[in-house]
Amino acid sequence: MSYIKRGTRSFRMANLALFAGGFNTFSILWGTQPLLPEISKDFHISPAVSSLTLSSTTIALAISMLFVGSLSEVFGRKSVMSISLVASSILAILTALSPNFHMLLFLRILEGIVLAGLPAIAMAYLGEEIEPSSLGMAMGLYISGNSIGGMGGRIIGGILSDYFGWKIALSGIGLISLAASLLFWYTLPKSTHFQPRKWDMRKLSKSMLNQFKEPGLLHLFVIGFLLLGSFSSLYNYIGFQLIAPPYNLSQTIVGFIFIVYLVGTFSSTWMGILADRYGRRKILQISLFIFLVGALITLNANLWVKLVGIAIFTFGFFAGHSIASGWVGKLSTHDKAQASSLYLFFYYVGSSIAGTASGSFYSDFGWVGVVTMILVFSVIAILLSFRLSTIAKNRMKITSGKLHLKVKT
Repeated sequence: MSYIKRGTRSFRMANLALFAGGFNTFSILWGTQPLLPEISKDFHISPAVSSLTLSSTTIALAISMLFVGSLSEVFGRKSVMSISLVASSILAILTALSPNFHMLLFLRILEGIVLAGLPAIAMAYLGEEIEPSSLGMAMGLYISGNSIGGMGGRIIGGILSDYFGWKIALSGIGLISLAASLLFWYTLPKSTHFQPRKWDMRKLSKSMLNQFKEPGLLHLFVIGFLLLGSFSSLYNYIGFQLIAPPYNLSQTIVGFIFIVYLVGTFSSTWMGILADRYGRRKILQISLFIFLVGALITLNANLWVKLVGIAIFTFGFFAGHSIASGWVGKLSTHDKAQASSLYLFFYYVGSSIAGTASGSFYSDFGWVGVVTMILVFSVIAILLSFRLSTIAKNRMKITSGKLHLKVKT
């Protein structure tokens, strides 16, 4: 059974399907982010409490992915992903009917649980079905679908909220996501390299714990935590700052600020190709440095300079995430779906914890407080990337030594 190769119809269909699936997942997941000021005002709650509509969803998503990845080892990749996408779209429409904040939170938690199907499995699907030399590009295109979904959900939500209220905004996102789900279902090629396993919770739990013994994987998990924790913090509270003096921007204009996600669409694919060519270690470190510089630039009070900083920050984030997530599949030697699930578990827990904690920094210290937290996270991520380089080099030496010994014998 051959792998899916770049330039073939199957390659295009796989990327189209996963692009649509990423759009669905991340437009729903981040759909409430530009609506936080409206939700805060409507339910008379603080910015930090309103951010729970994101944090509760991402923590539910993170926990659910630990199990969904294992379920796909039994029931197959495509079926679990497809059911997840359709169910999450229906729940997205139902959130518009929430009569109070507690019901909204409950439905968002349910969304997080069912949304786990795509992100927990997509990277494993690509790692199994795409030829290795094209994996960086395919992973970049998948991440770009995530960025387009995140951007589309935010922009559509911001516009609809400005004119019709946040409830209509959420229902609109749900309907568009349902169409994307059906497109995914009909275009994704079936798995040809997947081998189903019997359900054995003890064995699956043991193999999951063994992932932490793989050299370098824990470093990638923590980098994922720091990346999305920082990213969520910036985008959760930038809207609060921009609708207030001296900017006084409308909800629609704030929503359009998320168009800088297009930068992420470009960077995830381009930097993924560069990682295939020049090595993941070097390009990951460059991406993290760009990420840090972008955060620093947002401290400038000039609106246009601030927007440039957000764009640079977004470029670095999607590039770093694309490379780190693709690297997980390479470093993991067994049960790659589990390894991907663990990476994304840390990734989304970072969003849940930091995304809400940074609300306290914003309330107490303003935008400087949020950026300071992001800078600390960025420095830690860069230090971990250098340590990861050493681990990867040592692993290559060991592998080369074994191959040399095998040739000699």
